[in-house]
Amino acid sequence: MQKIVRLALMSFALLWAFSCHTQQKPFVKKIDKATVQSEVIGKDVQLVDVRTPMEYNQGHIDDAVNFNINDEGFLNQIETLDKDKPVYLYCKIGGRSNRAAELLKSEGFTQIYDYTGGYDDWNSKD
Repeated sequence: MQKIVRLALMSFALLWAFSCHTQQKPFVKKIDKATVQSEVIGKDVQLVDVRTPMEYNQGHIDDAVNFNINDEGFLNQIETLDKDKPVYLYCKIGGRSNRAAELLKSEGFTQIYDYTGGYDDWNSKD
């Protein structure tokens, strides 16, 4: 009986240790224009413009989808995204995308990238 208990405890300890190492801790990472150009443009990523539809229609980055952070349906819209894949966010200058990043994190998203310069930075001449 002692062997069975010991074996069960060891199995539980191994499973617990393994699960701790495989779960990714959620994070929000601030990124810049160069990162967007190298890691987002032309790639199959979840890129979300959190500005208003009017702002989005005046121009947006690559194949971004528009989920207006100020819209009451925002939380429903983000549920269409894959929580385990990276999500790239941007707005006009960084305030709304920062707020959206924290919301996504609280909703269980694990890899969140916030383009802090936003669309204004994207359109600026380097």
